[in-house]
Amino acid sequence: MRVLVVYESLWGNTEKVARAIASALSETTQVDVMDVDSAPDSIAGYDLLMVGGPTHAFSMSRASTRRGAVTQNGAPFAPERGIREWLEGLSPATKEVKAVAFDTRVNAPPLPGSAAKAARRRLRSLGFDTSLEERTFRVHGYEGPLLEGELEKAARWARAVSDAG
Repeated sequence: MRVLVVYESLWGNTEKVARAIASALSETTQVDVMDVDSAPDSIAGYDLLMVGGPTHAFSMSRASTRRGAVTQNGAPFAPERGIREWLEGLSPATKEVKAVAFDTRVNAPPLPGSAAKAARRRLRSLGFDTSLEERTFRVHGYEGPLLEGELEKAARWARAVSDAG
């Protein structure tokens, strides 16, 4: 099995989750992990796609929310495109490929919405098998760090996703 993990990260928390996922999967399969700016527009040759990003304004980020994260909240970096734009340009699945989404969200206050749920809907519309549930990983505030145990939770989840695939 060959897996592609694509992530969008502003403060580095979602990247840490993506790398924990990739590390766990690399024990048994070939894994490529890429930030969204480097990700290909086709996943030809992959059997599983895992997509993750931060939840902004109750969904996947937009150019305006990424700019706001930098100018208003002090994020050190904003990617040129987020997973929303990447998914808009992604080629539809040409064979049955499983796809699963994950996101990072502030732990408190609990807010509605999820980048992972929105990404899952988009992946389904592109013809991917989205039967596997999305997952959220929690951070302290906007900038993090991740809550204790979240990287271990990400690794366990990745192994479960791989076993189900």
